[in-house]
Amino acid sequence: MEQTGGGNELKTAVIGAGAWGTALAKVVHSGGGDVCLWGRDVEALATLGQAGRNERYLPGIDLPADLPTQANLSKAVDGAGCVVLAIPSRAFREVTARLSKFNGVAVSVTKGIEFETGLTMGGILGETMPLARVAALSGPTLAEEVCRDMPSAAVAASEAAGVAETVQQIFHRPTFRVYTSEDLIGVELGGSLKNIIAIAAGASAGLGFGDNSKAALVTRAIAEIRRLGVACGARAETFAGLSGLGDLTVTCFSSLSRNYQFGQRIGRGEKPEAILADSVSVVEGYPTARSAWNLARSRNVTTPIIDEVYAMLHEGKDLRQALLDLTARSSKAED
Repeated sequence: MEQTGGGNELKTAVIGAGAWGTALAKVVHSGGGDVCLWGRDVEALATLGQAGRNERYLPGIDLPADLPTQANLSKAVDGAGCVVLAIPSRAFREVTARLSKFNGVAVSVTKGIEFETGLTMGGILGETMPLARVAALSGPTLAEEVCRDMPSAAVAASEAAGVAETVQQIFHRPTFRVYTSEDLIGVELGGSLKNIIAIAAGASAGLGFGDNSKAALVTRAIAEIRRLGVACGARAETFAGLSGLGDLTVTCFSSLSRNYQFGQRIGRGEKPEAILADSVSVVEGYPTARSAWNLARSRNVTTPIIDEVYAMLHEGKDLRQALLDLTARSSKAED
């Protein structure tokens, strides 16, 4: 039976009051769901409650002033049956370790890969929240558009029976359609790896390269992401869906994409470190490039685009040379 959303009595705690965490809390709240948004910044949470705004991450967007918020993590998750993790990958292990006794549904919406272990965020949850039933929610969902109730679609994935359907019921709305999948690793890798490609797409645009270049880059990236994903145990068809092709497309072609903006500024001559220093939101593609490069080496998978982005960001390789080296490789049959 198709889920229409609403009517779900399960309390949802959204951990992370950035753009995406705030947007997801709004989705649940707008459908009459029981939700609490947790963030570290007490003043920002107070402003959200008083003015209905999160100007740091979602400037100019009206939010419900009665959206419940909490700066105390224990109080935020008290009584919750679902916890949504919308925190930067660099803090993911530390924050989730504080929720080790939680035994409900834990949904990662963070797109990243841990360098030291090669784990996705769902993999980390398996270690830090061993009692929880793990899921991921991913897809072509720009926070600003979701907050403005523009039609969007995502996929909820879990290996545990019935969990993806539970997440679907929590979030599915007329303007936020949620599908389900059992391919947790595939959904997570699609969402994580596309950020690296978005940096390359933005850099290409920043250099003044045209749409032909971007189309070729994105198309070949699909094959590359699929190769690495399958080597990690994912299903090949997942990368043709919302968390693969869908997320890759919106991230590589939208001016709202943080990773695309980051790459574009690099293409125009700015240094990555300087851009990161003045960025309000996290650019997950930056650390993920290093993690994915390492993961590909460990799996013996050829990833030329990821390799060049890694070299550009972490080894100081000249941007134009990196992009040109991609096209100068030996000719081959299309895969």
